[in-house]
Amino acid sequence: MNASYPILLVEDNPISRKMLERILVEEGFKVTLAENGKEALVLFRKYFFPIVLTDWLMPEMEGPQLCKAIRNEKPKGYVYIVLLTAKDSKDDIISGLESGADDYLIKPANRAELIARIKNGLRILELEKSLKEANEEIRTLSITDSLTGIYNRGYLNERLPQEIKRSIRYKRSLSLILCDIDHFKAVNDNFGHVAGDVILKGFVDCITASIRNQIDWSARYGGEEFLIVLPETDFLGARHLAERLRGVVSDKRYKVGDKEVRITSSFGISGFSPDMLIKNLSVDDMLNQVDKYLYKAKECGRNRVEGAQLQ
Repeated sequence: MNASYPILLVEDNPISRKMLERILVEEGFKVTLAENGKEALVLFRKYFFPIVLTDWLMPEMEGPQLCKAIRNEKPKGYVYIVLLTAKDSKDDIISGLESGADDYLIKPANRAELIARIKNGLRILELEKSLKEANEEIRTLSITDSLTGIYNRGYLNERLPQEIKRSIRYKRSLSLILCDIDHFKAVNDNFGHVAGDVILKGFVDCITASIRNQIDWSARYGGEEFLIVLPETDFLGARHLAERLRGVVSDKRYKVGDKEVRITSSFGISGFSPDMLIKNLSVDDMLNQVDKYLYKAKECGRNRVEGAQLQ
């Protein structure tokens, strides 16, 4: 666990610095040294240190000033700061803690006490890490469709406006594909909802395998309807993807009990290019457009692609 938490040791006295470094290295910590607060702050801005052990009285920048400066930064995680001081009055200790230190240690530092304070910090950092992971898991669950594993409608409503604004602002292409499974009700009626779930997940697997990782994204729009968002993609590129995906879906076979099930899908496309004069485009405008063309694909016989650029 120690190696995961590198320590920034800030001490202007070379003898104290060497002694503290030796103790920490013997305990398995990776230690980076700084001779004063100013040097330490430069290092902290370049590298993240979850634990900072700093002297109080130093040239350039003293320990309490360094504590305040670190608290004003925006590091990627919590920083546990221990202030080393020869000042042992209650007022001095309060002043040090108010500057942003989590703990203090009276100099000269006793080895056992030093390690005990650091281990206390480790427990806090581990707790913060667990809390962050739990929050990330909750966030992931809140934006993910539980069946298919892609984004849900709530996330779509949150992110799509951002995609549209970004594309208009930076004059980039953006395309949407709305697709659904043809005659999906018949699948559920004939084979049951368990089979329907298998087919929905297989359909989404086809989508995920066809789009660019970390660029394009997809969300469950409704029961068997899915929206594919394609940043940096013009209408022709979106149409090419939709036709390819339509072919992949129609060629796929699903094992349902002792039978093989084949499905087809329909696609509506819309989008805009950098050369189009678009200012007040809303999410509803784009969704209504792709929905209109998906409906047209259904009317024209299904298993087809329909669409046009926004006018």
